[in-house]
Amino acid sequence: MTDLIRIATDALCAEFSTLGAEMRLLRDEAGRDLLSDGPPEFWTGRAPFLFPIVGAVNGDHIHVDGQAYEMAKHGFARKSVFALTDHQADRASFRLEADAASRARFPFDFTLDVHYWIEGATLHTQAVLTNPGDAPLPASFGFHPAFRWPLPWGGARADHRLVFAEPEPAPIRRIDTDTGLVLPEPRPTPVEGDILIVRDDLFDADALIFDQLRSRSVRFGVPGGRMLQVDFPDMPLLGVWTKPGAPFLCIEPWQGLADPVGYDGDFSAKPYVIEVAPGAERRFAIAITVA
Repeated sequence: MTDLIRIATDALCAEFSTLGAEMRLLRDEAGRDLLSDGPPEFWTGRAPFLFPIVGAVNGDHIHVDGQAYEMAKHGFARKSVFALTDHQADRASFRLEADAASRARFPFDFTLDVHYWIEGATLHTQAVLTNPGDAPLPASFGFHPAFRWPLPWGGARADHRLVFAEPEPAPIRRIDTDTGLVLPEPRPTPVEGDILIVRDDLFDADALIFDQLRSRSVRFGVPGGRMLQVDFPDMPLLGVWTKPGAPFLCIEPWQGLADPVGYDGDFSAKPYVIEVAPGAERRFAIAITVA
């Protein structure tokens, strides 16, 4: 069993596991749970980090310089043990570094630091990907928090909405449910103006993928009541996912995407993969606020 690390203020309390540096609990000032408890009949995740890929890759392999490397959906960070590098009352930091096991699946040097801290009614998360090697580091990264649906502040499950900061008229992308890869044809958006009425049937064919996103902030809950606000200022994509009937909704800012159907190119050439130069770093951030 991995260690759980707790941080808290008068406004929020959160707990994290060293396995994946994953948030396992998030509670408001009254001790009400905001994060999924990972029901095994649906999905046991709570808020994993997706690295070095987001989603699935064709044939469960990435290709680097003509060599194939086995890579499971969403990568290996979520199943790796991170080192605790800092722990104070209202903050904690974790680190994952490349080793022989990671290089057998992903032939690059990297350091991934994850920083959590509470400020007011906001839980901040920042992931810092550093390239300590002498070759460019290609990677994707994603957040995958699963929030209670319904949230604990009253209102029926059917009354919950996902409210975007901007109108979102652009088509969305969907997943081929047989392969987990991204279908080539865009689909009409289910967002009406800036509001998504979240319904189970929207997720019969897996996640909603917003790849022409205007917003960098969304609110989830019952309009007119307390809501969760999720800000992701530098993440270009958003996935929204659940399993029909599940008591959670995942709001997933991504820098990366599953392979397009039929993709067989080099990992570094894949859409939305970023490249970190030797000695450089790339930061990814999300903020969760009780609004």
